[in-house]
Amino acid sequence: MRLIGMLDSPYVRRVAVSLNAFGLPFVHEPLSVFRDFDAFAGVNPIVKAPTLVTNEGVTLLDSTLILEYLERLVPAERRLTPERPEHFLRAQRIIGLALAANEKTVQLVYESKRPDERRHAPWVERVEGQLLAAYRLLEKEVAEAQESFLFGARLLQADITTAVAWRFSRFVLADRLDPADYPALANFSLRAEALPEFIAADFD
Repeated sequence: MRLIGMLDSPYVRRVAVSLNAFGLPFVHEPLSVFRDFDAFAGVNPIVKAPTLVTNEGVTLLDSTLILEYLERLVPAERRLTPERPEHFLRAQRIIGLALAANEKTVQLVYESKRPDERRHAPWVERVEGQLLAAYRLLEKEVAEAQESFLFGARLLQADITTAVAWRFSRFVLADRLDPADYPALANFSLRAEALPEFIAADFD
């Protein structure tokens, strides 16, 4: 399989880390949707990261849809979603919070690139409030975890998406997220980033 996109995108990176966790072989092609637009369009004319090209040559896009497909390629014991309905429900909530944090981070980054006179301060304040609310809720979830990861001793998708989101937000919005305000998340991120699944999908 081919994974297309830059690893500094949390959406690309959550797929890459998940592929590593699944033990599925893949080739990563670090094409940027900005700098490498034409080359990316040659693989996927929609130019959306991540793009996954399956072994059958089918092109998939959207990280969540890609991960749903990958879950079906591995035996049950290697899947990254909990089986018990109540655990699955909690995992979906956590993943939703992390994805919302990604979305709000991206919005703030794009807004920061606008000329000062075109920025709308009330909207920026609202988006930042949404971002911080997502991380406050994730901090609570991580702080209440009883074992190494959110659902026990094994890395699952909720762990991957949470850790990837925090690293991404800290990478691009370091001045707005103080690790001292989110000690459980900061510690969780450090432990996750030391895992081989994350190291193999690292970025600068």
